[in-house]
Amino acid sequence: MTVASSSPPSRLPLRGAEPLEPTKTARARARGDGPVAALFIAPAMLGFLVFLLWPTLRGVYLSFTRFNLLTPPRWVGLDNYVRMVNDPIFWDSLTVTVEYVVINIGVQTVAALAIAVLLQRLTRSALLRGIVLTPYLMSNVVAGLVWLWILDTQLGIGNEIVGALGVDRIPFLADETWAIPTIALINVWRHVGYTALLIFAGLQAIPDDVYEAARVDGASEWRMFWRITMPLLRPVLAVVLIMTVIGSFQVFDTVAVTTAGGPANATNVLQYYIYGSAFGRFQFGYASAMSVALLVVLSAITVLQYRLTRAGRSDLG
Repeated sequence: MTVASSSPPSRLPLRGAEPLEPTKTARARARGDGPVAALFIAPAMLGFLVFLLWPTLRGVYLSFTRFNLLTPPRWVGLDNYVRMVNDPIFWDSLTVTVEYVVINIGVQTVAALAIAVLLQRLTRSALLRGIVLTPYLMSNVVAGLVWLWILDTQLGIGNEIVGALGVDRIPFLADETWAIPTIALINVWRHVGYTALLIFAGLQAIPDDVYEAARVDGASEWRMFWRITMPLLRPVLAVVLIMTVIGSFQVFDTVAVTTAGGPANATNVLQYYIYGSAFGRFQFGYASAMSVALLVVLSAITVLQYRLTRAGRSDLG
């Protein structure tokens, strides 16, 4: 007498068999992901279209017109761009802006890198990281006003300290030589903490095993910094430089509340000149042309930085 096996039949699919069709619930769930995703993306996409894409396209159009808000835009072709090329104030503003960017980026990057390394090597305190970030939480306008009072030639506490040291008072924001470096250092003070935390995050991604192996081989801290930290930190530094350069070319608030482009146009950066042309002289077509030129310059600088620094590639294996 044969005894039937009590084991359940195998559920494994036979070789070559067609895969089981998804259930109705799975198909419904797959169909429902699209509308749900679109619902979540819609607010950001609406903001992008209304506040970024449309103003950009509108600005490009206005750059080819003569427009003063009082009359409809009148098409003038390349006249605004020809005027811009022949405008000495535009080139002077661009030169002032580049001077500001060089000082701001140079000092800020070095200072932020030093702060980030110190935060990683010497302390893990969240309190210190918060203190470093504190100036960034202040608006540009407030920071500019505070430093305007501190550096005032007659009543500022900064010049009081300078005078107490036996040195003549320095017109930080009222002298053509001092004005741009002073504004650049004010913005370094405000942004360096945020930049340092970005670099600090990049340092955290470097494996400790790499440093331990270097110490076993007898490498000093200085040698490890140049041979390990800097090469492995390159992608993060590249992104930080791209962000800070773009932000530096758009400086406006600090200039507006401290020097208003003076003295003698020494701080008349490009953004302030564009603002003055649009809302001071109602030359919106010409201001749009300069804005488009700035957009092209920033795009070219960004692409160049990205390629030269190889921002998309990491040396980590």
